Amino acid sequence: MLLIPSIDLRGGLCVRLHQGDFAAETRYPTSPMELLERYAACGARWLHVVDLDGARGGALAHRDTVLALAARKLLRLQVGGGVRDETVVEDLLQNGVARVVVGSAAIEQAADVRRWFHRFGPERLCLALDVRGADTATPRVQTRGWLAGSDVSLWDAVADFATVGLTHVLCTDIARDGALAGPNLALYEEARRRFPDIAWQASGGVRGAADLAALAALGVSAAVSGRALLENRLSGAELQPYFPAA
Repeated sequence: MLLIPSIDLRGGLCVRLHQGDFAAETRYPTSPMELLERYAACGARWLHVVDLDGARGGALAHRDTVLALAARKLLRLQVGGGVRDETVVEDLLQNGVARVVVGSAAIEQAADVRRWFHRFGPERLCLALDVRGADTATPRVQTRGWLAGSDVSLWDAVADFATVGLTHVLCTDIARDGALAGPNLALYEEARRRFPDIAWQASGGVRGAADLAALAALGVSAAVSGRALLENRLSGAELQPYFPAA
């Protein structure tokens, strides 16, 4: 299992939200470039970048920052937040981003996004299918920066895109995000049971090494962590098994 550090951008700053609440924001003094360099030095292979302003507003808002990070070629970037147009996907991929993360558009413009899979290929795209009510039998996908609900279940969304070769799914239990409450292991266990061929990325709640070990035991492909890494809650020795370049 890989550990993928996460950077959330809002107003040009690195921030974390508590449970997806834009009014519950923690700002960090370290710049995105400094974090990129720090995680590369630790041995990370990928960096997950979320444009929160883009996710909320519907259009990528931090393109210059994202492309500057990609230009360093220190880590492979997967980038999401406000990706709702094919030209944006093309622009990011042509300018050094390794994988584009698609959230709201996968639910609201499903036919368009299926076409993107045919054009760009499943290795260059990741669906961000983030849920509230994840402890229920039918978790529902949230959209618009987690501000809007939908009637689409996580399971139906994955099954729909499996027909076009869906490979990578980033799934966040929003209630755990930024809360250091531990990941929702039951959610990812069920996800792996239903769709064992998907490379699941688990996000939300990681507190430390024990949580990473528990996720690895479930067979998820990656754990995405923001706050625990920003606040240095894992030692170098604890990170090493999940940072392949260490």
